[in-house]
Formats: sequence, C-alpha cells, structure tokens
Amino acid sequence: MAEQQRLEDDKLRIKNWKRWGPYLSERQWGTVREDYSQDGDCWNYFTHDQSRSRAYRWGEDGLLGFTDRQCRLCYGLALWNGKDPILKERLFGLTGPEGNHGEDVKENYYYLQSTPTHSYMKSQYKYPQDEFPYHKLIDVNRQRSVDEREYELEDTGVFDDNKYWDVIAEYAKADDQDILCKTTVWNRSSNESVIHVIPTLWYRNTWIWGCKHEGCTRKANIKQTKQMTFECTHQTLNDMVWRCFEVEGQPEAAEVLFTENESNTEKLFGSENYTRYYKDAFHRYIVDGELSAVSPKQKGTKVGVSYKLVVPPGDKVILRSRLTSKPATTDVTTEDDDVDEFELIFTKRISELQQFYQTTFPQVTNKQQVEILQQACAGLLHSKQFYHYIVDDWLKGDPDQITPPSDRLKGRNHEWKHLFNRDVISMPDKWEYPWYASWDLAFHMIPFAHLDPEFAKSQLLLFLREWYMSPSGQIPAYEFAFDDVNPPVHAWAVFRVYKLTAPRGSRDHIFLARCFQKLILNFTWWVNRKDPDGNNVFSGGFLGLDNIGVFDRSKPLPTGGRLEQADGTGWMAFFCCQMLDISLELALVDPSYEDMASKFLEHFVSIVVAINGQQGKGGLYDEEDGFYYDKLRLDDNHSEYLRVRSMVGLMPLYACLVLENKNTEKLKDFTKRTKWFLENKPELRSSVTFKTHEGNSRVLLSIPSKEQLLSLLSYLLDEDEFLSPYGIRSLSKKHEKHPYILQVGEQQHRVDYVPAESNTYLFGGNSNWRGPIWLCVNFLIVEALERYDYFYQDDVIVECPTGSGNRMRLKQVAMEICRRLVSLFEVDEMTGERPCHGDNHKYADEWKDLLLFHEFFDAENGRGCGASHQTGWTALVVDCINKMAQANTK
Repeated sequence: MAEQQRLEDDKLRIKNWKRWGPYLSERQWGTVREDYSQDGDCWNYFTHDQSRSRAYRWGEDGLLGFTDRQCRLCYGLALWNGKDPILKERLFGLTGPEGNHGEDVKENYYYLQSTPTHSYMKSQYKYPQDEFPYHKLIDVNRQRSVDEREYELEDTGVFDDNKYWDVIAEYAKADDQDILCKTTVWNRSSNESVIHVIPTLWYRNTWIWGCKHEGCTRKANIKQTKQMTFECTHQTLNDMVWRCFEVEGQPEAAEVLFTENESNTEKLFGSENYTRYYKDAFHRYIVDGELSAVSPKQKGTKVGVSYKLVVPPGDKVILRSRLTSKPATTDVTTEDDDVDEFELIFTKRISELQQFYQTTFPQVTNKQQVEILQQACAGLLHSKQFYHYIVDDWLKGDPDQITPPSDRLKGRNHEWKHLFNRDVISMPDKWEYPWYASWDLAFHMIPFAHLDPEFAKSQLLLFLREWYMSPSGQIPAYEFAFDDVNPPVHAWAVFRVYKLTAPRGSRDHIFLARCFQKLILNFTWWVNRKDPDGNNVFSGGFLGLDNIGVFDRSKPLPTGGRLEQADGTGWMAFFCCQMLDISLELALVDPSYEDMASKFLEHFVSIVVAINGQQGKGGLYDEEDGFYYDKLRLDDNHSEYLRVRSMVGLMPLYACLVLENKNTEKLKDFTKRTKWFLENKPELRSSVTFKTHEGNSRVLLSIPSKEQLLSLLSYLLDEDEFLSPYGIRSLSKKHEKHPYILQVGEQQHRVDYVPAESNTYLFGGNSNWRGPIWLCVNFLIVEALERYDYFYQDDVIVECPTGSGNRMRLKQVAMEICRRLVSLFEVDEMTGERPCHGDNHKYADEWKDLLLFHEFFDAENGRGCGASHQTGWTALVVDCINKMAQANTK
C-alpha cells in the first residue's frame, strides 16, 4: 500500500516524507514563550493586533498553512474581502480575559482529510464577504456573564444569505520534497464578488536575536528568478523553488509582493526601524494602499503572490503553486506545467488516502462512521505543531534584544532551565491550546498508534528524555506552569501503544524498556512528592480536572489541613498497575525485571488497602454511600468526606489488572515472591481476587472489590446520576437539585451540576468538570470495564441503565458507552442534526458534513463546548468506532 510504504521509507530514512507537514501553529501570539513581561501577562504582552507587525521569537502562525519540521520555511494564505480593516493572515479569537468562558477562537474552519505522512491534506475556512466583526465579538462576549453562552461568529449574522467564501486548501506531495498546493475559492453568495487571495511563503526569523543555540541561523533569502518563480535559500534547509501558476479568466494579473519578516518597531514601540520593510507590508499595501510598503528589489524573507479574483455567484476559482527542492525532484516544474498532470497527482493521493483508511480500519464499514473517523484522524494529524521553547534562553533574554526584567529569573518555569523543546509535537488545539499538555498527549497517542506507530512511540519517549523530564522525574505539564501536576497516564499510553503497534511476538521491547526506565523516575517522584507521609494515600492538586472540587485543589485549603484525594490515589494505583504489567512483559524476555514486578505488585496492594481502609474505616470509600470521595483531614483525629459525587470517585475503577497464571508461572522469582507476600501478609490478601476459567487460573488486582464494583456501577449507569445519553457525566446529575455546600466561616463553597460551560472563573473558566462529557476519562472507563469483564465474565451482569431491567455483561456496557459517545457526532434520524453542533442550524443544511471535535460536551444535549478543535483526546472517538466495529464483527 502506497501510504504504508511512505511510512516505512520515512522510518528507515530512505525518504523524508514527514519533513513537511501542517506543523505551523494557528496562534503564536499570546503564548508564554513569546512573553517577556515582568508580570507574566502573556495575553497583553503580545496581542493579536501586534501579530501582523511583530516578528515572533519562538515560532510562526498562519492560515491553512504548512512548514518544515523545524519551522524554517512557512507557507500560508492571506485573504481580504475588500471591507475588513486588516488582512486576514491568521485566525482571530478572544483572549482569556476577553471571553466570558476564557479564550476562544472566533472563526469557522475544519480539518477534512490527511494521511500520516501528509502526502495529502485538506482543510477548509469560511471567510465572510461583509466586514469581519472583530469589535462586536469582543464587546458582546465581554458583556456576557459566565451563565450565558458564548457569542460566536455565526451569531453575528455574517453568514446569513450565504454571503461568505469557502476557502479550501489542499496539499499533495509528488515526492518527499515536492509539494503541490491547491486553493479552491468558492463564492457561496448569490452575487458576483471580489476577493484578494495571497498565497505567502516566508522564513521564520532566526537571525535577528543574536542567539547561539541550535536553530539560530544567518538571514535567509527568497528571490524572484523569473515570472512567478522564486528561489529560497536557508543556511540549514535545502534550497527550494516555489512556482505559482497563472489563473485564467481573471481581469487582473497576479502581483508579486516582497518584504522582510521583521518587526515594525516604529509602529509597535515608537522606536526607529532597523529595516525599511516589515512583516506587515502586505497588509499596508493591500488594505491601506501604501504602495511603498513592499520592497521593489524582488527579494526578501517573505513573498506573496496577490490574486484579485472576481468570482460569479456559486462559482469557484482554483489557485495552484508548487514548492520543490532544487534541483526539482520531478519533471513537472517547468514553465509549461500541465494542470492535468497536477490534478492527476491529487487524484492519486486521494485514492491512496482512502486505501490507507480502509486497510487500517477494515472493520469500520458504516458510511457515516467512516466519515467521522476520517475527519477525527484529519484533525489529529493537523494538530501536529512545531514547538520551540528553551527556558534558560527565554528567562535570560537574547543578546541583541532588550534585557528582560530580572524578576523573571525567579518567576514562571524558572526551575525548568534544563528544558529544551524544539520538536513537532501533538497539540491539544493549535489555536486555543497551541502548547503541549502532557496528559492530553498521552491520550492522543492511542488513535495515533493506528495511524503512525513510529510517531506515537517517539512522542511518548520524547517526554521522558532528559531535555524534557525534570531531573527529579517530573514530566513537564504545560508552558503556563511546567511544575503543575497532570494525571500519571504516560505509562498507560506507553503500554497501550506498545501493544497496538504490532502483534504479539513482533512488539518493540526496546521502546518499552527505554520508557520503563524513565517511568520509574516519574513513579518515584510521585511517591516522594505526593505521598509525603508514606501512607499510600495521595494528593496531587487539581490533577487536570480543573474545577471539579468544592475549592481549588491546587491551592492551600481554606479550612486548613490537607486533602486526601480519591482521584490522586486511584491514579497512582492505576500507575502501579501499568508498571506491573510492563515489568511482567519485559520479564518474559529479561528475568531481571521480575524484581520490579514484585515491587509494583506490593505497592499496588498497599495502595488498595489504604484507599479502602481497614474494616471500612480510614479509607476514601464511604460504606454508607458505596462511593469514593476526597477526604478533608484536619488532623490525625479529625476528618470528613467531601461528598461531591463526581468523576473523582469513579477513577478508582481504572486501577484493575488481570494476571494470567499461564504467563506468570513462567516467572519463577515473581511467583515465589508473590506467594510469600500473600501468605505472610494476610491483611493484604483480601485485595486480590482469584478465579479459574477453562482450566486457567486468573488473578484480579483492583481497587474495588466485587461488591464495591457493583455499587459504583449502580451510580455509573444511573441516568439520574452519571449516565447521559452521550456518555458518562463528570459530575452526578444529583447535584442539579442537591448541590454540595461546604460552609467555611462566613464563606460558602458550592458545587452544582453544570452540564455545559463553566459558571465559575476557576482555572480561567474555559473548561468545566462539573457535569459535561469528556472523552478521555470515558475511554478509560470503557477499557476498565473490558478488563473487569475479561475476569468476571458472566459472574457480573448489571442493569444498564440502572433500574431498566436491561441486563448486560460489562463488555456490553462498555460498547453501550462507546455507542453513546459516537452518537455525539452522528446525524440524529429525528432532527437531521448532529448533537455536537447544538442548535446551530447551519450544520443541518449546507454545513452538514463538516465536523468539529470539541474539548467537552453538554451532558444533556451533546453540544460541543470549550476548545472547538480539540481533536487530540476527542479523537478517541476513532477507537470507540473501531471497538464497536470489532464487536459487531465478532
């Protein structure tokens, strides 16, 4: 198969198929790494308004673009409808302080298709023909409260009467260094309209800073060699040639524009400019009519070819260009390029894309689910981004720039001076979260394992390398605070990717062993930092669940004392399970790992005893409710459950592992040690369940006993508690009528069921764990239920939903949850609309085939909330679809 062969050639370095890809960020402004302020206010230090005039230090952004894996040479589109006050070169959105639910992109764009090597990519952007309502979006959202919905671009009316452009960007690789670029511009209105489209090529500025680290270079150069043809030269990138095609049937010829990717310091700071031509030249030339803004020298570090297109109603115009290495890698780069041959390459790559997905997911045949799966994969693949951040250099500032405030040396991320990030990384959302989050990335790698096994493995290993992981063993969280604590899911992702990427007998033991060695450091960091008393009950702070607690769990408690966390303790038991499983797998090849297996078994059992307590006392399981809660411990003699019924209390379900006697009996030392441990620690034996199935003995290691499991499942599957039509809620619906209230002095702390956007500003207010559906934690529940079913089989059958009389085995319950999650994106037969689109009726009509994969979803109606392009962990819907297809086949 062609795409599989490209992946293999790239892996073996026969060809560099993944050098070029969608690695261009969608927002570089407003990020921590571009912030050199004293107070760490990144939103106001580098604004959207400044972005068109100010050179970036650590990256680039653009519209529907691509770049090489080190973000040296970038390609993107610029648009102008003749009415906007600015040239559209990047996506617009609200900053954290401007939005009533935090930062939010206010544009309509979609990732439609991509292969893993990006041999074919397709995305789409909807551009209004009337003036873009920048100020209205800011003003209306600023006036709205947290109890109101966000004001979106569609709400302004700019898409009424179809007065907009559909701009579709497609890229196809004729070879690994030969990229064909096609932009199709559709006029969706009923009137003839004019649009300026400027395909743009530019070099990231790596020369002005005076830096000496890897990636700093001499100034690059782009020059015109003949009509519509440009030669691009860079110190560390092979020379490239960019050729643009003429567009027939247009009244005006294309115009070539040159400038430099340099800051307009006079405009920005009132200081004298150091060059005559600046980054904002195309805006000033096209929008402001400033003819002297562009360079007449036919050279620079940024070039654009400006097409003024007149398009009839309902019609389209196609722009074509080609970026290829010098000398050209194919024969189709001369003046008389044949458009038919250009299109033939696109047709071939599209066919290969379909072949790749049919081969990778052969059991997924439902047409609607195929479309969902492919767009989810496209979003996941488009969310790869070049990420550059060298903390030590960032703290000190660059030699040729103004020295930053000295307070920064003891400010944000100052304890991470070792961190050197200069890689293509899978992002949660390239606009709203254009920076990695370590626990998000772990989930991303599960669907990635199907698409690009080498990328999935390399990403997981990368975060364990010494230039990422702290010497203490902590994995960096995200750029706003690398020392925040994300849930320990990395080991789980490592082992899942290990198993998903090859059949038994052919798996990558070296990858697994390399990860395991570093994961031991991470496990030790958790034990030392988050279990300071050594009692196997863990804290950890917010642990990625933002506002789920009755107060901010990452700060000192208003009550005094400390918080014993059911999720923190459950996560660590889950971590233990994964490390035990990995060590047993490695021990089958290398017996020296048996000692580590014994260590993790004993540690796991100790955690189980601690969280469950002795004779129902002292733990985090409330016998009265039959549920796990956080516990507020004021001193050694006084504690109380915080009876917030939330995902926190369901997370202990994750910690379960089935051991097969036929495998463990091969490990003599482990078997001997386990036998001794169980015989000499009778108080711990109750944490282990034994069962024989078809002559094979199995052992279940899990936090909940069978009785506790059944109690938790009665809540999990109750539609008045956790079970929503669209998956498992993050907070029980019980709290809709019965909010949890904790009075501390004169201050009341309260948790209400809020099924959609947050109604508090806790953690910025842009995410909410008090009710909505989150695919990441739902997926872990699905996998846990499959493991419990493998052990208990017909011995555990439950009502689903609770009280319905409909009885299921746990593997059937897992598939039912998958079905509900997938239904978020499927067309409802009654309404003709997809739940994820909410009440936006545009998506019931002309936009019906365009999907958005949001950060989380309204638990009552399925409407997408939060970041609108978080096809990172929301791409787990791919695995849900695949699981359902496999179950149906069986």
